[in-house]
Amino acid sequence: MSEAEQVLASAPEAAAVLNATDSNGTEVLNATAKFVATPEGTALAYGSLVFMALLPIFFGALRSVSCSKSKELGENDYDSGFRNAADMPETITSRDAARFPIIASCTLFGLYLFFKVFSQEYINLLLSVYFFVLGVLALSHTMSPLMSRIFPDSFPNKQFQLLFTQGSGESKEEIVNYEFDTKNLVCLLISSVVGVWYLLKKHWIANNLFGLAFALNGVELLHLNNVSTGCILLGGLFVYDVFWVFGTNVMVTVAKSFEAPIKLVFPQDLLERGLEASNFAMLGLGDIVIPGIFIALLLRFDVSLKKNSRTYFYSSFLAYIFGLGLTIFVMHTFKHAQPALLYLVPACVGFPVIVALLKGELTEMFRYEESSPEEAGAKEDSSESEKKDQ
Repeated sequence: MSEAEQVLASAPEAAAVLNATDSNGTEVLNATAKFVATPEGTALAYGSLVFMALLPIFFGALRSVSCSKSKELGENDYDSGFRNAADMPETITSRDAARFPIIASCTLFGLYLFFKVFSQEYINLLLSVYFFVLGVLALSHTMSPLMSRIFPDSFPNKQFQLLFTQGSGESKEEIVNYEFDTKNLVCLLISSVVGVWYLLKKHWIANNLFGLAFALNGVELLHLNNVSTGCILLGGLFVYDVFWVFGTNVMVTVAKSFEAPIKLVFPQDLLERGLEASNFAMLGLGDIVIPGIFIALLLRFDVSLKKNSRTYFYSSFLAYIFGLGLTIFVMHTFKHAQPALLYLVPACVGFPVIVALLKGELTEMFRYEESSPEEAGAKEDSSESEKKDQ
């Protein structure tokens, strides 16, 4: 399971609420709140959240194309730096998509019960250590392509391999086979510094660095196998999100109790208190990754058409901006936490479908299919066998 999958499986707001909290997770969108955000502070906070949400979707989608091409060609390396099985893309099938809302619901309700029965302090301590490890790995993977461009060619870049096996002789099998180089070690060191900062201070900037890394990795490495699967996943999480936010207090309770970098936050009192601000607006990573992997799929569909056009990617990307903006508007108007997928799912699915209808490519869109890494490898082995036979 990749880091991206582990984060989504662990995050209670896999399709989360958009809300505002103080540094202790207390909701502040009510008349009795001690701090009343200024219009400028509110606009800065929500504008920053929208901008941060767009970054991992845009760049993650671009990196997913390179990732997909490498998968299809059977290569073990590409410019984003994956040379290991843990960094290979995970393909989500229709069966996975149908089960995900059920798994997410069980995880969410389980965490809700844990927070009710056990001390919140100890639970969050365990979660902090868990996400520290995941965050360091995710941020290191995110930084890897950038570091490859920054370091000059003269940089002494040594290759390393971490290999664990069990058994001997013909029964020997690999447990861990991880290849890395000096540049990866530099990325890991920088990421570890950010991780220690987050672990000790829980600072919102460190939280966002990890959150952005998780989101980008999710969009890059979680691949829907076709548009129908994407519709099943988004439709299921649409119902999940609406039920747990409007039907119960479970989602909001867990979101406010869960201290982990599974949400992006930005202070509404930044102009008044600077970097020590504590009155946050927040956006769950699920509201980025779930629509993001669908938008990335549409970009790969655009590439498959070989028309030198990115019509479906840009239409879905603009739809995401519209949906997220509408979420913020409704939340700010009614002063109540909103399930962002309530607005994002119809926008992100509806806009591209309308475009496909107008262009007469709807059938082609729903027939587009991506193979899993295993299927791609099987096809490659089959083609090699056919060549040998000839």
